[in-house]
Amino acid sequence: MFQFLSSLYRNYALAVDRAPGLMENPGYSSGFDGLHHPSDDDDDEMVDIAGATLDFSATDDVPPLSSGGYDEYSAGSSSRAAGMNGSGPTKLVDPLEDPLPGVGTYEDFNTIDWVREKSKDRDRHREITNKSRESTVALLHSVSDAFSGWLLMLLVGLMAGALAGGIDIAAHWMTDLKEGVCLIGFWFNHEHCCWTSNETTFQERDRCPQWKSWAELIAGTAQGPFAYIVNYLMYIFWALLFSFLAVTLVRAFAPYACGSGIPEIKTILSGFIIRGYLGKWTLIIKTITLVLAVSSGLSLGKEGPLVHVACCCANILCHLFTKYRKNEAKRREVLSAAAAVGVSVAFGAPIGGVLFSLEEVSYYFPLKTLWRSFFAALVAAFTLRSINPFGNSRLVLFYVEFHAPWHLVELAPFILLGIFGGLWGTLFIKANIAWCRTRKTTRLGHYPVIEVLLVTAVTALLAFPNSYTRMSGAELISELFNDCSLLDSSQLCGYKQPVNTSETGVDNSLADRPAGPGLCTALWQLALALIFKILITVITFGMKVPSGLFIPSMAVGAIAGRLLGVGMEQLAYYNHDWLLFRGWCSPGADCITPGLYAMVGAAACLGGVTRMTVSLVVIMFELTGGLEYIVPLMAATMTSKWVADAFGREGIYEAHIRLNGYPFLEPKEEFEHSSLAVDVMRPRRGDPALAVLTQDSMTVGEVETLVESTHYSGFPVVISQESQRLVGFVLRRDLLISIDNARKRQDGIVSASLVVFTEHCPAQPPEAPPPLRLRGIMDLSPFTVTDHTPMDITVDIFRKLGLRQCLVTHNGRLLGIITKKDILKHMAQISNRDPDSILFN
Repeated sequence: MFQFLSSLYRNYALAVDRAPGLMENPGYSSGFDGLHHPSDDDDDEMVDIAGATLDFSATDDVPPLSSGGYDEYSAGSSSRAAGMNGSGPTKLVDPLEDPLPGVGTYEDFNTIDWVREKSKDRDRHREITNKSRESTVALLHSVSDAFSGWLLMLLVGLMAGALAGGIDIAAHWMTDLKEGVCLIGFWFNHEHCCWTSNETTFQERDRCPQWKSWAELIAGTAQGPFAYIVNYLMYIFWALLFSFLAVTLVRAFAPYACGSGIPEIKTILSGFIIRGYLGKWTLIIKTITLVLAVSSGLSLGKEGPLVHVACCCANILCHLFTKYRKNEAKRREVLSAAAAVGVSVAFGAPIGGVLFSLEEVSYYFPLKTLWRSFFAALVAAFTLRSINPFGNSRLVLFYVEFHAPWHLVELAPFILLGIFGGLWGTLFIKANIAWCRTRKTTRLGHYPVIEVLLVTAVTALLAFPNSYTRMSGAELISELFNDCSLLDSSQLCGYKQPVNTSETGVDNSLADRPAGPGLCTALWQLALALIFKILITVITFGMKVPSGLFIPSMAVGAIAGRLLGVGMEQLAYYNHDWLLFRGWCSPGADCITPGLYAMVGAAACLGGVTRMTVSLVVIMFELTGGLEYIVPLMAATMTSKWVADAFGREGIYEAHIRLNGYPFLEPKEEFEHSSLAVDVMRPRRGDPALAVLTQDSMTVGEVETLVESTHYSGFPVVISQESQRLVGFVLRRDLLISIDNARKRQDGIVSASLVVFTEHCPAQPPEAPPPLRLRGIMDLSPFTVTDHTPMDITVDIFRKLGLRQCLVTHNGRLLGIITKKDILKHMAQISNRDPDSILFN
């Protein structure tokens, strides 16, 4: 049995010239002006990704690939191909020997054929290996080809790390610009401006003569109601200006630069092609507008968009290496590594980035990609550390270290935070999807600039009075994670001071103390900030500006965790004789660390929204540097996932993929229906017969008429209309290119010429025009299933082999075809969803 399965797998693995799916395409429309419309033979309808398609140039994302065709059935295919197209007076061209431009490539908004791409790469590697034994030059070429992947990873890590450092520095400066300006150099942010001052005190280390607020510059005073109003108005002005510039640049130059980018990255990594989404214009505009959007004070983060930025870097650098430029499957291996790089520079967590790419983003993740992802994430983290954007020798702004251990009793509140995170994740996903659907189906979606300005105005108006909503998301999380020490002047550390020094703990930390007036005020402000963040994040995520979700979700969880942590701390202080605290929390001891609760809450909420588990725990561990806190993080994260999954198994990225109708076959989703292939295939009962080509009885004119009368992107080839015995499969795109090329470059090819897909041409009258042989562009081994194959097996075949279509036969006779779109529509139908939402705008 094992030998049979091994043989079957080898036959599938060696299949070549896989043909893209036979699908219909009524076109693509969107909400922005000046759109690029794909041609009629696109097999997958595009939907509103980021608002529109903007086609700057054909080389922005993926250039045409050369065919690299390979005939599995004959070792002498190259010699045979030389005479494939008859014996005309001019040199005859065959796609196998002389690849035509465009043959073997994919249209925009189409799905690649993984099997064909991997087969092409094996053939290329086999050829290089064979030639390396012939000469030293060929050997050096083989070595450089093997090294090129590591060199590409090095370049991706360097470029992404440098861009992330620049984004961090610029965002920090522009965020402070809303509050004031540095007199000794306007390019200094608040912290850097006061570093060199000799007039700062420890209690007021943020105040220095070199830094002036806008009220001091305009009104001449920093105190009083008028100064407050001036600062308030300037804060709103800068926020509106930054958000207006961000949405205008996105709309004018790169509509794909908006949003998080992770749902689209997941779709692209599954094999879908979106030209321009990872292009140079998208990279430039997303980098600039990400800084503007974060600086505007909107409830969004830069972590998700940094994954998009890193993937843009990888896609552009792939053009330098032929191996990756001409093979879509190899390119996606690099993009998987780039996703790890994005998380590495976003959180300073190289290992967590690799696990994030493996767990959350990647569709195909071989072992070689794991090693290269690790190397690229390492290089990116080292580059970011060298730039030192925060001036503290750390990779992130909210790096913290806790000193007090946690106790087993605290698992109960940690699990409670996990329950809160799961409920928050479920609430957020449902509310945000409902809001985004309203945006897509109402007039609100036609005015993205006005929407962004309105949300920014509301955010700025409500955020300024509260110091915890006025600061950036990263600063808020850093404040909430902070463990109070003797020298801390934060409001969150506004406890009543100890009477004597014996009440202080070790390592400059303090024993549990009663809450003072400052802490009570901070708790009220945090409670209001929690409500504000919960509501405003729902309508912010999905607007036409770059917007990440990691920081807002972590902020919500960190606020809830800090509130619970302070509550537990006060409970332990006033009731240390309870059985719950007896034995481990004696008076004068540092029992509860509120900052740890904030960290656990942040992980729980982020896990509830994204449904990440392993990668999330590792990311949070790398943030804190404490091995002993892995168990609380694991408990909260798993509880969050279980609670959220009880209400729906989709994370926020899968929900947005489904909302946009992307052709994404979720590998985590199980197919539990007992249908058969014959129930899903097309044509259905009452539909017109399947459009097919015959192997040697159709003329060029008949083939052109068939192609023009349909919108399918591929056609099965059968022996005859009567027998319907399957011979192969041919792409519409390859068919049109080959016929057009034959008419231009071969004498005698006319509409009456016979189109032949066989090795030997059938006998013809002497006066007949020369035949057109197209066996070279035909897939001789298309994937087939029988009509009684269970659909759960068929779905597994599509997922694991990355198929676009599969032909259905009965005793060798062609019955129909199942495409990826058919499967997605069927799965939507059995889930009581609208099947027409798949691949439609």
